[in-house]
Order: sequence, then C-alpha cells, then structure tokens
Amino acid sequence: MKRLSTIRNILLLCAMVLSGSCDLTETMQVEADKSMVFGSESGLRLYAYSFYRALPTLSTGYQLDEMCDIAAVRQTNAFIQQNAYNSETATSWSWGTLRNINYFIDGCYSKECTVDAATRDNYLGIARWFRAWFYYDKLTQYGEVPWFGSEIQSYQYDVMYKERDNRDVVIKNMIEDLDFAYEHIQATSSVNSSTLTKWAAAALKSRVCLFEAAYRRYHKLTGLEITPEELYRHAASAAKLVMDNSGLSLNTATGTKGAYRDLFYLEAPITSEVILAVCANSASGIYGSQNYYYNSLSYGKGWSLVRPFVNTYLNLDGTPFTAETGYETKNFVEEMKSRDLRLSQTIRGLDFKRDGKAAVADMTVCLTGYHVIKYSLDDTKYDNNAKNNNSIPLLRYAEVLLNYAEAQAELGGLTDAEWNTTIGALRRRAGITGGTEKLPTTVDPYLQQVFYPNITNPVLLEIRRERAIELVAEGMRFNDLCRWKCGELIEELPWTGMHISALNVDIDLNGDGTPDCYFTDNGTQSSNKDCKTVNVKNETGLYATVNAAGGYDLRYNPGAGNRIWYDDDRQYLYPVPAQVIRDYESAGYKLSQNPNWN
Repeated sequence: MKRLSTIRNILLLCAMVLSGSCDLTETMQVEADKSMVFGSESGLRLYAYSFYRALPTLSTGYQLDEMCDIAAVRQTNAFIQQNAYNSETATSWSWGTLRNINYFIDGCYSKECTVDAATRDNYLGIARWFRAWFYYDKLTQYGEVPWFGSEIQSYQYDVMYKERDNRDVVIKNMIEDLDFAYEHIQATSSVNSSTLTKWAAAALKSRVCLFEAAYRRYHKLTGLEITPEELYRHAASAAKLVMDNSGLSLNTATGTKGAYRDLFYLEAPITSEVILAVCANSASGIYGSQNYYYNSLSYGKGWSLVRPFVNTYLNLDGTPFTAETGYETKNFVEEMKSRDLRLSQTIRGLDFKRDGKAAVADMTVCLTGYHVIKYSLDDTKYDNNAKNNNSIPLLRYAEVLLNYAEAQAELGGLTDAEWNTTIGALRRRAGITGGTEKLPTTVDPYLQQVFYPNITNPVLLEIRRERAIELVAEGMRFNDLCRWKCGELIEELPWTGMHISALNVDIDLNGDGTPDCYFTDNGTQSSNKDCKTVNVKNETGLYATVNAAGGYDLRYNPGAGNRIWYDDDRQYLYPVPAQVIRDYESAGYKLSQNPNWN
C-alpha cells in the first residue's frame, strides 16, 4: 500500500511540474519532495514517462507532411499563403517542454538522487534524447535559438533573456546529448517500439546531423566552425551504428506487395524495422483518426498526391516512367501498371478494395485522383470517427538507410556495395528489379528539371527520389526542401492530377470493366446511378485543363489559399514572434529576428 501511495505522489508531482512549465519565464508552481522522483528507479521511470508527451500523437502523427510540394490540400497552411503569416501572428515560441526536461536532468545530479550511477545515467540518456528532439524542432523552425542546458530560476534574468546562440552551439549540444543517450540508454529493444532504445539515439543523430549538414552546404552558411563535411560524417557514422549493430532490418515478411504498407496498417508495430512508434491499443481504447482525415470531407484537407510526384515512381524494371513515350497522356490504369509497388501501397491502386469491394479514389474527398491510403484502414467503418487501431512509426530503419546513403554520397564516398545495401534494398522491397546493385551513372532529366535543376550528380538525384517516395507523408518533406534550399517547389510544382481521355462520358478509372466517374464541365449527370458525377468546370477547386497531346488533366486550385514562396527566402525560417521580442525589450534585453520577417 505504501508503494502505491508513493507512485501516486510521484505521478501527482509530475503533473504539477508539467502544469507549471508553460514557459521558461514562469516560476515553479510547487515545491515538492524531490526524493519522491529522484530517490528511486521507479520515481525516475515514472517521471521520464512524461517526456513522451512531446512526441507526435495518434491524432497528429499522420499529418506531419501537410505543408509540402508533393500533395494538394483543400486549405493551405497560412505559412505559405501570401501575407497570411508574419511575426505578429506567430505564436510558436514555447519552452515549457524543455523546462520539464531540464528540471529532471538537474535533479539527477542533485543530492536527492540516490540511485546508482548506471541507473541514473540511463534515465538521463532518455531525458537528453528528448532535449535533442525538442531542439531539433527549434533548429528546423528558427535556426539560431538560445541553448538552455539547465533549469532557469526566476531570478536568472541574464540567462532567461539571453540572445540566440549560433547554430554551432545548438548542434554541438544536440550531438553531445545524443551521444550520451546512445552510450547510456540501456534498452536495445522495447515492447512495440513504444519507448526509447539506444538505436533511437543513433537514428535521431543521423537525422539531425544530415539536416544541419545539408542546410549549411546548400544555404552556403559562413562564419561557422563546424563544416558540412564534419556533420555529414556524424550522420553517416550514427546511421552505421544502427546498420551494423542493432539487428534491425527492412520488413519483407509479406512480400513486395504488402510489406511496405504493413508498417503503417497494423496495430502492433513491426519491431524489426520500426525503431520508435506511437501505438494504438484496442484493448485500452487508444485510437487514432487517420481514416477520418484521409476519407472524410468534413475533417481532412483532402491531402492527395500530385501527378509530378507520382511520375517519379520508377517502373519495376528500374527505368524512369517518364522515359516512356506518351507518359503525359497515360490514364490511371496505364500509369499504375508495372510501377514501384509502393505506389499502390500509398494510394488507391487498381486492385484496391474497401469493405471487400473494388474502390477507386473518392473524388468528393481526393483532390487529384491519387487518394492516399498509407495510414488508413480499408473498412469504411473507421471513416467518420476516431477509431483507427493502427500504430504510427516515428523512426524507421528505412530512414536510417536513406540518411547513410545521402551522407556518404554528399561526402563523395558512397560505393556500389553501400548503394546495394541501402537504396538497392529499399527498391527491391518495392519489387524493383533493375539498378539496385550499382550506383546510377545517368541523370533522369525529368527528375532533374522538375524538382532539382541545380543537382547534376545522378546518385544524389536518385537518393532524393528514393527519400521522397519511401518517406512520403511521414513529416520529412518540408524539412528536406528547406535543407536542400528547394522551397520554391512549394509554390511552383503544379497540383495536377490524373489524366482522363474525355469529359462528360463515363470513365472506368481502375480498368475493372465498371464505370466509376463522370467528369463534367457542363453540369450534366451520368445516366449510370453507380457512376459518380464530378464537376470540373470552375478554376477554383478541381478543374480540367486541356492536354496538348490529347485528353484532359485534372488540376486543383485552392483559390484564395494558393501557395507563395517569397523571393527573399524568409520562409526557410519561421519568425520569432514579435511579442516575444517586445517582452525581451521590456525586460531590458534584445532578441534578434530572422531575416526579412520584421
């Protein structure tokens, strides 16, 4: 009974600390007996559980790529709408999560911490992993930010209102945190990959260092001590730790036609590949809302892949789809055949079924005809409520392979053997048979011209292709565009959809012999009651444009919410909220603003 009471007290203390940690400038709301937390392993463990609240959830983990170039949405994020976002409207400068973490780290070194060093350092490693996770978000948003390595007391004004540290300070400390986490987190596996292991530390380090290396290289940052090459080496070595020592591997259990989607479809994460996941649990009533988002007009934004991106999926023989004559006018049936099998595991393909019956894109929800299924379940019963029981991966072995390949390629040292075990392995899982064992030697002109005109290295181009396809909808794309300095794609990549041969006639979208859609520009209706009529007349929303080679291309225009990427490149960083800068000034201090956001 005494033990249960102690646990309740610890949980209460954690809740009180969290409730009083809205910002670094707030005073702690409680003074409690720290020995309840730091005097036993159970106390450390229970407090460490509070850190997991900082991770994406079952309600957000599938929406992380909402703002990017390769998918159309019904309403674009204010950040990429003209004159819709500025330093006065920005509100995202928040440090409460960090205060909770630093309170714990400081407590582990206090006299109240009486556990043995190894146990203490294990939980310190977990805390420092979460601090690196927190600062990665800040680094990608703001670039330079103040580094706070300890809890700030209310009287420490010079620390509380410090100016932003440069990127060297931030990335050095993040690397130190993740190195400590790797060395001291004791777990090498966890139930359903739901808690941290040492491999999560190495995987996150590879992500963090790859981002910062590329950002420094492609933005040509000067005046910094750490070179892009050094950071690429950090990324590669961290990824190699996972590749050589973790025992993780790509999931291939159900073969090329299902192994990829299984990673996002099942209740229990596939722990052979998934390093960290946010888990659903039917028995405990813990559910997500993925179906509601992707299949509901009232909740989701119609997040739908666009044709220029779909065009980048290779043929099964490893050749570019866009190398085929007439690819521009291939209909959905033609473009889906003999393609990278991840395509039909990411969108509703030719053999897709709902409730056991053949189903095509729902054009009342989908904006382009490329209806995403990667995170959703195939039964309609999940569509209008938050009852999804499939878990969501946050870190995967596949990303580690991609990180390693890119870092090595940027260093000029990727070998045929390394290509074979990274990009080649990912493509073989997707059913691709050609070009998986040796480095590519020729540039795909479509990929280069449409996406990356400044890249002439065929290896880097193919790695970027692979990264976009493998990690689609997993929250990586916007940061990738930013670090490669390709933000203009957000505005320039056309939101075109599938090609159709004619208007005002019944069309069999999936080639099963049954007409599915009737695209009209004159308000007529199909005579077939089972054929859905879709209006494509207006140039706001879904409409059809004439293809010079014949037929029509669907296109989506969000209207007033159309996309903008400013010529001054301000959107590579978010603005520091103007109110925060004024708060600094009121206290007698100065906080600088990011370029062009004044």
